[in-house]
Amino acid sequence: MWPPLVSYKKEEMCPLRISEQKVEIVFLGEKEEMIVDKCGVAGFKFKNNNVFPYLYYSLRALQHRGQESAGMAIYSDGSIKEHRAMGLVSEVFENIYIEGNVGIGHVRYSTQGSSSIKNAQPLVMFTKIGIMAVSHNGEIANAHELREKLMAEGHTFVTESDSEIIAKVISIETSKTGDFVLGIKRAMRILRGSYSLAILINDRLFGIRDPLGIRPLALGKVDFGYGIASESVAFDSLDGEFIRDVLPGEIVEVKEDGFITHARIKKKHYAHCMFEYVYFARADSIIDGKSVYEVRKNLGRILAEEQPVDGDVVVPVPDSGRAHALGYSEKSGIPFAEGIMKNRYVERTFIMPYQEHRVAGIKLKLNPVKSVVSGKRIILVDDSIVRGNTMLKIVNMLRKAGAKEVHVRIGSPPIIAPCYLGIDMKTRDQFIATDRTWEEIARAINADSVGYLSIEGLVKAIGHARENLCLGCLTGEYPVRIKGEKFREVKQIEDY
Repeated sequence: MWPPLVSYKKEEMCPLRISEQKVEIVFLGEKEEMIVDKCGVAGFKFKNNNVFPYLYYSLRALQHRGQESAGMAIYSDGSIKEHRAMGLVSEVFENIYIEGNVGIGHVRYSTQGSSSIKNAQPLVMFTKIGIMAVSHNGEIANAHELREKLMAEGHTFVTESDSEIIAKVISIETSKTGDFVLGIKRAMRILRGSYSLAILINDRLFGIRDPLGIRPLALGKVDFGYGIASESVAFDSLDGEFIRDVLPGEIVEVKEDGFITHARIKKKHYAHCMFEYVYFARADSIIDGKSVYEVRKNLGRILAEEQPVDGDVVVPVPDSGRAHALGYSEKSGIPFAEGIMKNRYVERTFIMPYQEHRVAGIKLKLNPVKSVVSGKRIILVDDSIVRGNTMLKIVNMLRKAGAKEVHVRIGSPPIIAPCYLGIDMKTRDQFIATDRTWEEIARAINADSVGYLSIEGLVKAIGHARENLCLGCLTGEYPVRIKGEKFREVKQIEDY
């Protein structure tokens, strides 16, 4: 049995008669609880066919980007049907089916706004030119000041999410001009930070990427039309075709027979997030012309050059360190072996919302292969160390399994500063590398040694110029102005 469809007409949700359209909200469980925010977005537009299954499988392909909540907003016959709930995509949309030929979807983990139903997405609101639904990946650095300004002007908010601020600013700027594209362009000059957006305005679908290109956004083609998604793997999962990245600062309208670039705010340099390449994106994605898998192997190769150590076997931390470890093994000539097995039915511990969940998750997630580990000098390779809790557990696990030595090698530089642009690393006291030498870090994680990749090696492996990468969490210098932090001194980058 399918759950009942809960419908709200526009007059029941808002006292102002903004349009002659209605919105229908569909969800499981108590209707008082909802879900909204950022991390993975998708959108499709077809001529006649239903987009729901395409959104569903694209969100499944993007599940690594967020496991707290999922949602869709689909437009059909003058209404938007929306479903949002806490949980994985397969759980949220069990026994749910929404019809319509254009829609957007979202998977979330919390960066701004708590992990709760009220902060899930897509976010739906009324504007002077129709119903708007927004899916957001990223984080607005000036969200607090914008919220204070809007509240002083009499605007109210129903979520803690900066995504609602984006929707409000676009709506306000659109109401001033009467033109949605111009409204978006004006909003892009007000919003400071990272955002890749999938937006519905009535039956029109737009993809927008911030002018520095911090978060990824891809364009693709599937059987019945075209779409946008946070990563190219979404189209691979649908047996579709990845066409290209949405360019930094580009406003793209997706049509059933192609796409149109309406405008682009250009910068002389960009700020692609290095952490997308190191960890966050799926290895089989292509982001800004670079194969994530090949980048990660390059990271491992350069790491082997910069941080060699005698060992018997190179062991990856699955799955995040696998490509890095392969590169390290190839360059060093030391054999590669799967010395740790992963339970594939446990979530990524880094993006779990609470620390106690992360630590408990490690115990369920990984188990050593004693025949590979016992009596061996292990070179343990991972993409990064943030808090150090996972690595300490893994090193102790290997020692308990009989490892003779454990040398930790990390395919990125030490993380020493917060991320304000969409990755859940907020305070300096979280980071194991803060005010510690490498020897002190090794002792803290019970390793015989630890070695990190250099920033120069990271830049070389990614293949983008240093001035086109965001390295804020490694250097403490940011590509946008953050109160109390250093602004990256690149003369060609204007502060927008």
